[in-house]
Amino acid sequence: MTQKTATRKDLIDIGSNCAALRTRMAARGVTRAYDNALRPLGIKITQFTLLVSAKYDGSRSIGDMADFLAMERSTLTRNLKLLAEMGLIEMKKGKEPRTKVPVLTDRGEDILASAIPIWRDAQARVTAHLGKARWQEARSLLTDLSALPA
Repeated sequence: MTQKTATRKDLIDIGSNCAALRTRMAARGVTRAYDNALRPLGIKITQFTLLVSAKYDGSRSIGDMADFLAMERSTLTRNLKLLAEMGLIEMKKGKEPRTKVPVLTDRGEDILASAIPIWRDAQARVTAHLGKARWQEARSLLTDLSALPA
């Protein structure tokens, strides 16, 4: 026989121990810190990371970028479309047939260059909040979690 209602004990257990809930709460807090820092440039941390990814390997197709960033391809495509509308990237033909590669425009290059010192400051605040040893442990744990099988 299955339980028909959630018990208070269930809810407390989930609120206290759910890895997904805790990870998402942490992600939202960290995202707010970086978004606030990058706001003067008119970009968010999610957009910054896409600019970094596009710049890092200028030949990475949308599909490869989605795999690398552990994103759904459709979500990445929507976000890249927004960056293109902002004039920060343009889509070029990839090496393989029917592939597209996001490439930074001159404006995208300028925004990325301006964003990096801001990112460094935000990164320093986040890591200082945790302390060096705790940040190194957290980084390792987050890396492990990102490789969790579905």
